[in-house]
Amino acid sequence: MSEHLARVHWQRNGAVFTDQRYSRAHRWQFDGGADIAAAASPGVVPAALTDASAVDPEEAFVAAISSCHMLWFLSLAAAAGICIDSYVDEAVGHMRKVDGRMAIAEVVLRPRIVCSGGAADSERLHELHEAAHDRCFIAHSVRCAIRIETPA
Repeated sequence: MSEHLARVHWQRNGAVFTDQRYSRAHRWQFDGGADIAAAASPGVVPAALTDASAVDPEEAFVAAISSCHMLWFLSLAAAAGICIDSYVDEAVGHMRKVDGRMAIAEVVLRPRIVCSGGAADSERLHELHEAAHDRCFIAHSVRCAIRIETPA
């Protein structure tokens, strides 16, 4: 068992607050030293109340799923003797109403992989993606659908 800590820090900085016009910008700090600008999504609150350059919770959710999947995939590929040179995923989360409430209903992973010595067998890579998905801690922790789209 392990624990995973995050410090989320926000300050009012003199804003009225009760008028709902306070800044949604805040910081995420992690035990390894990473300090990340975070804010509400500009798709959720007016642009003047957020920081569009910061990471929003919905983006972080998608990135966490993609990152967990990638880390398992790389581990399984290495164990299988397949040398991966690069892995790029243009993952996207789709928000919509689910049971009357807004939720990220689906995350689509779109990994593009370059292997040493050319492409590995696409069927073998597909098997590795399925195995990675089966092992991903984050995928086990969420209710939304996760779909993996790989090149044909």
